[in-house]
Amino acid sequence: MSIHTYLTAASVDMMGLADYLDHLDAAARLREVRSLGKHEQVKLFEAAAGARPISLAHFVPTGTPPLREVVHYGRNSLPANNLFQKRFCRPDTGGDELWGYNEHGLRWLTGPGYFVLRATSTPEMAIDYTTLPPRKPDAWPPIRPNSARLGRFIYYQTRDIVRAVSEHVTVGRDTRNGRPLNAWFVLCRAGD
Repeated sequence: MSIHTYLTAASVDMMGLADYLDHLDAAARLREVRSLGKHEQVKLFEAAAGARPISLAHFVPTGTPPLREVVHYGRNSLPANNLFQKRFCRPDTGGDELWGYNEHGLRWLTGPGYFVLRATSTPEMAIDYTTLPPRKPDAWPPIRPNSARLGRFIYYQTRDIVRAVSEHVTVGRDTRNGRPLNAWFVLCRAGD
């Protein structure tokens, strides 16, 4: 059994897939998630629509202190530089959002891609690159506008729509100015 077994079936058994992923240890779950190619990410994104509720606690578990980093390891559908991390934290001001940025091998060129995560009017979350957090954990890189450097072509005016797959795993699709892009990704929360 593997994650690919679920995604090669005619229809995705989302409950079975979530149960499978939730019962893997952290290292095996990460390997499975990071093995997904573009077509599997597309299929998973479509299958995850409304399949499972999602909340801020999915990204930063309840009880995590403000400004404490929680790492989600990701793989996107791009042909190169497709392994990355999204790092999230709870604001020190409370509220109904999280702050975060992207960590990857080309951050020096594209910038950190800071964002604010919020609920949407649908059972999804939006990673919003049009809004920058006002502060960050000390260890994070400086906050820069997403229009700077090559980040203009990656983060500027984008929002990632994110859906829950399992307790630790989410799947998303990029949009720019409200239009879906030909770019998907999967995330796996570290630990647990």
